[in-house]
Amino acid sequence: MSTQTTRRPARNQRAVEIRPALSWLDRGRFVRLPWQIHAGDPLWIPPLLLERKEFLNRRKHPFFKHGDAIALLALRRGHAVGRILVSDDPNFNAAHHDNAGCFGMFDSPDDPEVAHALLDAAAAWLAARGRDRIMGPIDYSINYTCGLLIEGFDTPPRIMMNHNPPYYQRLLESWGLVKAKDLLAWWFDRADNRIASWRCRVERLAARSGVRVRPMSKRNLHAEVRQLHAIYNQAWKDNWGMVPMTLAEFEHMAEELAPLAVPELMLVAEVEGQAVGFSLTLPDFNEVLPAVDGRLFHYGLPIGLWRLWRGLKRIKTARLLALGVLDEFRRRGIAELLILRTFDYGTQVMGYTGAELSWTLEDNALVNHTIEAVGGRRYKTYRIFERTL
Repeated sequence: MSTQTTRRPARNQRAVEIRPALSWLDRGRFVRLPWQIHAGDPLWIPPLLLERKEFLNRRKHPFFKHGDAIALLALRRGHAVGRILVSDDPNFNAAHHDNAGCFGMFDSPDDPEVAHALLDAAAAWLAARGRDRIMGPIDYSINYTCGLLIEGFDTPPRIMMNHNPPYYQRLLESWGLVKAKDLLAWWFDRADNRIASWRCRVERLAARSGVRVRPMSKRNLHAEVRQLHAIYNQAWKDNWGMVPMTLAEFEHMAEELAPLAVPELMLVAEVEGQAVGFSLTLPDFNEVLPAVDGRLFHYGLPIGLWRLWRGLKRIKTARLLALGVLDEFRRRGIAELLILRTFDYGTQVMGYTGAELSWTLEDNALVNHTIEAVGGRRYKTYRIFERTL
């Protein structure tokens, strides 16, 4: 891993320095930079600093068992002004017969000099590894947070989704990045009256298929996770940009999500005892994160933890972040039944007023038509960009 520092030519004493965030101080600057960039944006949600540090930890995150990444800081006169994460996933390139790398965690002021310096450094790191194309924003792989928000700036981001200023699109395009694919986010409102029109049909279709929907078993969590891992890699295998998750990655993600989960919203669909699909829905913890402001502890006291716990019962929205059915069991009402069961429990028991389903590919006509048919409304668009190096 190269640690070479690069500098942009000086312009009125405003030279931009790019360097890897290797020291304890620079890693702290890297994870805290969004507070500086998004100051004044009432819709931005501050992440948990501890979680962001864990995500970047080479010794703990399973992505580094097969891939590599580097966090880069942009500095001007010694002050951090921008950041970018650059990653190289050999599994992606093997699966797609490609030669690409990714950038993510991009943050910059509305200043092309800073943005271009970060992207130049990202491109140089990937080129040095023999890659000839760059894609992003993608944090490690498409299995993690990805996409630049280009439509839907009037509502806050849901848990594990990006949010950025509108000018980011202009900065990325000015460097030569072009659209690769759009990702769609959908909104379900409890007041939508389309539920009644398709409920009976879905129930009949699912009954005819012999489908049973049950909550994920926490008692047999390890076995459940391995089973869902196999379904995930099969159900999503033909999707654009999909890279199979390693079991270590899937188990790591399950371990992180387990404390946030409501079992009745983590559903498994079975046919004759065989798991054929699943859906994962989380309460939108982004509703309570502003009160924590990134920290669970202050001066050794669990003040943020207490604020988080106090706000949990007030959460009124959710995010359905995964919904997949094996190929041979599609068009049997299983996906619709998973949405229906989630909607019923979320509104009738949890008291949710709405939920986001995200994300879907813009050209996945079958899935998008199903979502619209059961009451989903497209309300945000995220974009993946690409450029040849």
